[in-house]
Amino acid sequence: MMRFILSYGLLFSFLIGRTQNKERSIFFSGYNWSVRNTEIKQGPGPNYFSDDCVRVDSRGWLHLWIKKDSVTGEWRCPEITSDLKFGYGSYLFVVEGKIDHLDKNIVLGLFNYSGNDGFDEMDIEIARWGNTRFPNLNYTIWPAGGDSIKNTSTTREFTLKSNLSTHVFQRNADTVICSSFDGISTNWKDLIFTSTFARPGTSISRLSMPVHINFWLFGGSPPADRKPVEVVIRSFQFTPANGWLSIPKKTDL
Repeated sequence: MMRFILSYGLLFSFLIGRTQNKERSIFFSGYNWSVRNTEIKQGPGPNYFSDDCVRVDSRGWLHLWIKKDSVTGEWRCPEITSDLKFGYGSYLFVVEGKIDHLDKNIVLGLFNYSGNDGFDEMDIEIARWGNTRFPNLNYTIWPAGGDSIKNTSTTREFTLKSNLSTHVFQRNADTVICSSFDGISTNWKDLIFTSTFARPGTSISRLSMPVHINFWLFGGSPPADRKPVEVVIRSFQFTPANGWLSIPKKTDL
């Protein structure tokens, strides 16, 4: 349901055309990434996306900001896309920030995506979609390209004990498992929520796809307090897998 709402922003982007400035390349967690940089508002949102909102620090941690441009007065958001396409395996993101207390208009997306809108996408999104009553943790699996089955989603309200969390999705040809953990951990004692999506009930893409990380404003609406917001992605880790998918009981990160 939430993505249906978002599709208006994506349609807006499609209708006005995708106008991009030259994209900067960054190195983060062992991979090269392109930093999105737009001249006009585009989906999702729609928003302006700017490379001024992205920085990798001396420790190799990725800093993302949503902030108001001091010259234009427009709010700007970050998005990065991996140059490499990833297939079956485990996608793990370590996040620093009180993401359980994000403003209702803010969305943090950790996902892979083929570029074919409405298909071939696996999302972990921290968002309330503009409504404080909506749960803030969202897992969504978009169908394989050309499949008539609709997207499948689960949601859960969550709170963190600290400002660190770990989010994982694992995929093979027939199954996607999404999981979130408190702290830097994949130990079951720290599990916040997990959900399994499997064929035939869920249509699952078998494509290798780039990874995206974005941080944006739902409906293009600024935070209620009009203050800039930062989140840090300490690391992204991809582990290829064959056969069964499982979260290890303990991982050193």
